[in-house]
Amino acid sequence: MIQLQTLPAPHAFTDVAPELLTDATMLERKNKVLTRINEAGYDALVIYADKEHGSNFEYLTGFVPRFEEGLLILENTGAATLILGNENLKMAAHSRIPATLKHCPLFSLPNQPMDNECALETLFHDAGLSAHTRIGLVGWKMFTATGADNRQLFDLPYFIVEALKNSTAAAFENAAYLFIGGENGARITNNANEIAHYEYGASLASNCILNAMNAVAPGMRETELGALLAAEGQYQTVVTIAAAGQRFEKANFYPTWKTLERGQPLSMTTGFKGGLSSRTGFVIADESELPDGQKDYLDRVAKPYFAAVASWLEKIKIGMPGGEMYAHIEQAFNKAQYGWHLNPGHLSADEEWMSSPIYPHSAETLKSGMILQIDIIPSVPGYTGVSAEESIALADKTLQEKIQAAYPALWTRIATRRAYIRDVLHINLADEVIPLSNTVAYLRPFLLAKALAFTC
Repeated sequence: MIQLQTLPAPHAFTDVAPELLTDATMLERKNKVLTRINEAGYDALVIYADKEHGSNFEYLTGFVPRFEEGLLILENTGAATLILGNENLKMAAHSRIPATLKHCPLFSLPNQPMDNECALETLFHDAGLSAHTRIGLVGWKMFTATGADNRQLFDLPYFIVEALKNSTAAAFENAAYLFIGGENGARITNNANEIAHYEYGASLASNCILNAMNAVAPGMRETELGALLAAEGQYQTVVTIAAAGQRFEKANFYPTWKTLERGQPLSMTTGFKGGLSSRTGFVIADESELPDGQKDYLDRVAKPYFAAVASWLEKIKIGMPGGEMYAHIEQAFNKAQYGWHLNPGHLSADEEWMSSPIYPHSAETLKSGMILQIDIIPSVPGYTGVSAEESIALADKTLQEKIQAAYPALWTRIATRRAYIRDVLHINLADEVIPLSNTVAYLRPFLLAKALAFTC
């Protein structure tokens, strides 16, 4: 029985320091990728990056080339070459793996100096690619179409792919799957240090969403909420949403000076490396204020959604096939009635959506070390939506013991969050599910009723 009750808010941990990735973790990452390169039979990988599509590159180097482009060439021997533009040459010295530096001003911003201009073909030849027979290209996207040759779809810029093809007779394949795909992608699981690293962003996002929910009041601007959804100068992995009433007016995504009005729907979302938090509800205080045509909003949309989130949290476990979770949500919150379309849960890390083992008939098993986002998006015609997207990780006993030993403060936060979910929200969370954000499953449908939230 889902009930809307007066509940204490979850504890917001506000003094959490960023946790840097250790040298041991970065070496482990490199070795994981090298193992997969050699198992797949590639001579080398060419890994592309720009600010929006740099996570596979960053996984090894520790940085993205921000406003420029960059390439990392990783040989199956472990030798590495960085090809960088003007303003990122200095970053080669800070790379978390040793790499030979080559300058490519083509990767720089328009009209910047073309000093040391050299054809990409020459750079690739000098890096040894002309001697190879099989090369994996890695952008950010692993294609999974059913009617295409996914290994021959490349998401690197054309001028780079063309130069590669001009510089070597090697066969090329999309190799992003080595990082983010299937049962064996290097990035789909995390060690204790990585979980501590990503928990910082997940916790930060949940604090932002809680602060924004607490601040909601008629008359305030969307931009005021938007300011609360940014924090500590951290890079946001999604466009900030603080949208009252009708969304996308004049194709606008961003918070404006539009003021919140009582009775309006309101959506809020923010995300940082490690996690996203999202909420949708009404700027009202009780059920009597629901708009005409949506008087049954709680029973028609919000309560079934919360029940699905609670069921997701109670069902998920290490070793279950992703297809089993998909089928479970289809049964508990069926697609035809509630209008969801995407995967009900996906992996995240440096990006908000990395990939997902949860899709129809998926045989990919959920593993210890996975960081997952609860992401079920109902769309019922005539009704405002609802959301409570948050981040959890799966951790077996061994991984939990490592977290507890190395990061006792993090373990205290996890224990506090678990107790809230179990004792206040009455969701039977398994021990192997560790909440990374403070507001997992905490949902207020009426944003002016600050103490009313759903519980089982």
